[in-house]
Amino acid sequence: MTINNIVMDQSAINRSLSRIAHEILERNKGTDHLAFIGIRSRGIPLAWRLAKKIEQIEGVSLPVGELDITSYRDDLEQFGTKAEFSANKLPFDVTGKKVILVDDVLFTGRTIRAALDAVMDHGRPQMIQLAVLIDRGHRELPIKADFIGKNIPTSHLEGIQVYLSEIDGTDEVLIVRTEP
Repeated sequence: MTINNIVMDQSAINRSLSRIAHEILERNKGTDHLAFIGIRSRGIPLAWRLAKKIEQIEGVSLPVGELDITSYRDDLEQFGTKAEFSANKLPFDVTGKKVILVDDVLFTGRTIRAALDAVMDHGRPQMIQLAVLIDRGHRELPIKADFIGKNIPTSHLEGIQVYLSEIDGTDEVLIVRTEP
């Protein structure tokens, strides 16, 4: 039996993203040299949403890139020939930029490690900061988010599912538990 608990609805997600946008502006003292890179798949729409919120606040349009870290994963052999790759879309040079790397859920840190490698292959940013909608704990690597929408401590028997309207037709975050 699977039990789903909604922990964030559309309004909560929107409020979290608004807060993160303000925190990004405050920490970086404005928009100079800022750029967003969303990690496939749900980090991409979150990056676009954050960029749009900052544009609404500051009146400045920021560049947004899209990153597929599949080929950088340290567990690629688990996927075998089923792994699907998509092209990275970085319409700007990351060199000298303050890159805000965006993902939906921070868990072990392995996705972020792969994303850092991928970004560095495209240039040398001034700095990289991490924004995540959900931090669920259980780090295996020394990775910490700079901007967090919501901390949701989970057990290893639980999962987090993020649904975004751009991909799934709805906005919500669920804790999924499988009961025996």
